[in-house]
This record gives sequence, structure tokens and C-alpha cells, in this order.
Amino acid sequence: MAVTDQPVSFLQRRTVGERHVPRGPSTRAVRARVHMAMAVFALVYMAIGGRLIMLGMSEESKSASYISAQDSVAASRPDLLDRNGQILATDIKTASLFAEPRKILDVDEALEGIASVLPELGTDAVRRRLASNAGFIWLKRELTPRQRQQIHDLGIPGIGFLEENSRFYPGGPTAGHIVGSVNVDNQGISGMELAVDRAWLGDLRELGFASDRSMEPVQLSVDLRVQHVVRDELVKALERYRAIAGVGIILDAETGEVVAMSSLPDFDPNDRAQALEKDRMNRASGGVFEMGSVFKGFTVAMALDSGKVTMNDSFDATRPLRVGGRTISDFHGKGRILSIPEIFNYSSNIGTAKMMLAAGVDTQKEFLERLGLTSRLKTDLPEVATPLLPPKWNELAAITISFGHGISVTPLQTAVATAALMNGGRLIPPTFMPRSREEADKLAKQVVSPQTSEIMRYLFRLNVLSGSGRRAEVPGYMVGGKTGTAEKIENGRYVSNKRRNSFLSAFPMDKPRYVVLVVLDEPKPEREGIGATAGLNTAPVTSAIIRRVAPMLGVLPKFGDKTETVSISY
Repeated sequence: MAVTDQPVSFLQRRTVGERHVPRGPSTRAVRARVHMAMAVFALVYMAIGGRLIMLGMSEESKSASYISAQDSVAASRPDLLDRNGQILATDIKTASLFAEPRKILDVDEALEGIASVLPELGTDAVRRRLASNAGFIWLKRELTPRQRQQIHDLGIPGIGFLEENSRFYPGGPTAGHIVGSVNVDNQGISGMELAVDRAWLGDLRELGFASDRSMEPVQLSVDLRVQHVVRDELVKALERYRAIAGVGIILDAETGEVVAMSSLPDFDPNDRAQALEKDRMNRASGGVFEMGSVFKGFTVAMALDSGKVTMNDSFDATRPLRVGGRTISDFHGKGRILSIPEIFNYSSNIGTAKMMLAAGVDTQKEFLERLGLTSRLKTDLPEVATPLLPPKWNELAAITISFGHGISVTPLQTAVATAALMNGGRLIPPTFMPRSREEADKLAKQVVSPQTSEIMRYLFRLNVLSGSGRRAEVPGYMVGGKTGTAEKIENGRYVSNKRRNSFLSAFPMDKPRYVVLVVLDEPKPEREGIGATAGLNTAPVTSAIIRRVAPMLGVLPKFGDKTETVSISY
């Protein structure tokens, strides 16, 4: 092999006698590849994120009705308390059954399982709902713990439970008409439950501030102990006198607070279906009735307050009074001239009518308007009826109204007007909320003179000492009152064998603090051979109530002093 002396280039020197090694990629190429990989990963993550968003939106759409339902039933309510802090109404947690039809795998199997626990749901209508394409449907609200556990143990796909607030009333029917009730969505539909909604809770709920949050309790003026006594004595009276209904009211004459109010038959607010039965209506404030002879107290007060009649006057009750083709007579007529106390004590229709005529028809109408007996009562409770007035307030109507016929008012209205006759002449609007005397003074309206009020206290006390209200006496408590027996109307005519009896009272009569009204509808004689007048039934029921509640209300008895302290000047 020949050897040349020519110079060898750098490239030639590198390859001569060596193995060839290829060069690696440039930095630019490496960067390009990295960027490409990052872009691919970004696209993958974007695709995954987009899919998750789509799934989330789809799930939100499917469960929108569920969320809406959850929000609507989660609203809580404040506890309702009596004046001593005893719970009248409170929220408890309960479970409601729902279904998501789109998630149900076997409709027939699901329906069969649900119906094994809740037979009322095993219908074709429920099957059609389960087979629908709905995202959410209610099946049953307010399950018992046992029902929830039994359905839960079935493990049916697409069936679930929603925890929601439910109202519970520890006292049951004791104060049912006052407390009221709520619907399945925990919204007030009657009584003070509805009043609270109308006052502020409804607005709070609409703004979304009432969802599952604790609230300050709402205190009422009712005393649960006194309420129990009134209801208990009414229950006994309905049984003893075989009456079809009864009303009992205790009103604070100085503040207008309703301390107790019962209407029988009543209802248990824990069982809402009972409230729909017509016989269980609130007769105390939601019903209007002819109150009978208890109205004579208003007529006497009207005549005296007008100045046209004085306590020194007397009226001839020897013969029946003929007006407009009707004859006005007395139940137990004395057949002689009667003084004002005698007219009241003997409950003379003739004497009362003549007192009204002496004062005048217009005076009577204006006086009853002043006492609030001709217009709808204004108070917290929603269930308040409007009085029924005569279509034409002429002389005949005025005469019958003077002794409690021809005008229908609520028992609560009657008690409120009577409180004005007892407390010095001040009409105070009633309330079911606590109210101080200072607050009551600001609301009070003078409707009769203090002197007239003194006379009415004297007459009320006299009636219990020596008149038809003797069976209402309670030793130590100076009870005063007036009986009332009103014949009921059927087919436009008064029926003599069906009556509504009342006893309207106050105590203690030296300074009346509480007004008590008891009404019995169609009471029967307690035993054969005696009558069924108010003096024989509503008066002793009133006595039993006062005897039990007076110590609870802090009214001290007075014994040993035989001197009456009811002041009167005329």
C-alpha cells in the first residue's frame, strides 16, 4: 500500500481508524418535543375537565327539584311558649320519603317493597310516577322512625329520605285553638302559628333566612296551667250536662291578656285532619251567637251611663210588653214594679226593655258600638268572626237586643266588653301576647264612666249573693256575675227545648282582675225533675274553674271579713 505525503483534513482524521458515531438531536428539537407533550397533556386535562363540568351540570339539572324541595322544607319555626316558659309548640326532625325515578332499576320491585311498609302507596298512580322520567318526586312526608328503618332495610335504588322540620305540640289539644297548627311544609295555617307567619316569619322565609336556623322563642299570654283547668272543667261539664259544645275564657281585665281560652270539641294540632271537622271549630272567637241575658249587663250600663236612668228609678214589670206584634214576657215574672237591682237580679226582660226605651234606640246602638260589640274584634288571633247585626235597627230590634236576642257576637267579644264594665270603664283590646299594664294603659279607651263601672261591679256581686248566680260563689274570692239562657234558632224560629247557657263573671269584685265566661251549648238537666238553666250548670262550672285557678293566678282569698268592699255611689 502506497503512502502519500498529502495532508489529511480534520474530518478525515476523525474518521480514519475510528468507528462512526451519529450526532444527537439539537436543543431546539428537544424543546419542540417537550412543548408538544405539554400541549397533548393540556388537551387531555381540558377534555376531562369539560366532561366533569357536563356531568356536574347534568346532575344539577337532574336534582334541581330535589334541592328546591330540600330548601322549602328545611324552614324552621320558633318555639311557642306560655307565659311561664312552658313549651306549647316546637320543631322536631322527621324523615320524608322521596324517589328519583331515573335511578330506579325495577319499578315493580320498588313499588312492591314500598307497599310492604306503606300499603297506601301500592297504587297504579304511584307506579306511573315511579316509572316516569322525573328527577325527584315525594312519596310520603313525615314517616315514623319505624317506617323509615323498614324502607331503609329494603335497599331500593333510587329511594331515599330527606330530613325536615316537623311541628310537635307537647300539650296536644289543651291549647289547640290558640296555638293553631301548620301544614306539611311547616307553614302556619291557623291560630298563633299563622299569626307569627303573618307578622314576620313569612317574610323571613321568603328572604331565605328561616332555613334550619334557631330562632328566639315567641311567648304567649296563655297560662298552660290555667288553660288545662278551663278545658278540664269544660270536659266534665259536657259529660255531666250532656251538652254538645262548650266555651271557657279567662281574660285579664287590667291588661287585656287572654290567660285561657278553650272551645270544645277541640282538636289535637298533632293530627291536622281533626281541625277540618266542622264541629271542632273555634267557637270562642270564630263563632257568633246570641248571648242571651248576659247582654242585660250592657243594657243596664248603657242606661245608667246615658244619665237618663239612675239607680233610684224603677220600672213596671206587672204585664208583658207588646211591640211590633211580639209579646215580651219574663221567665220568672214577679208581676210588680222592679228597681234597677231587682231587674238585674231577677233577669227581667220587661224591665230591661223599658230601661232601654228610656235611654233610646240611638243611645243603645251608639253604646254597643263604643264597646266594640258591633264590629269585628281586633286581636292577634286570625280566627275572629264578625258580629251579625239586625238588618234594621228599629225599636223592636233594640228591645230584643237589650236582653241578648237579635244580635250575635263572639264569646271573646262579650268578655272584652265586660272587662270594660269591671275595670273602671276602660276598653282594652284583647291580646294573646304578653302585655304590661303600662302598655295596656296606652291602648285603653274610656267607654263608660268610673261611677257606672262601680255600679256594675255592685250588681254583678249582688247577683251571686242573692240572684241567679248563687252557685258561682267561691268562698274567699268575691265572685260576681250574670247568667244568660238563650233559646236557639232552628229554621228561622226559636226552639224552647234547645238553649245556649252562659255565665259571665269577674273576680275579686272589690277590684276585679279577671273576667271569666263559660258557655254550654244545649245542656240537659243534670237529673230528672230539675231545669237546665244557666244558674244550674254554667254558674257551678264557673265556680269550679275559679276555685282552681285563683291560687295559680296569685289572687289571695279573703276570709273572716263579712263586710263587702264593693264601692258604689249614686
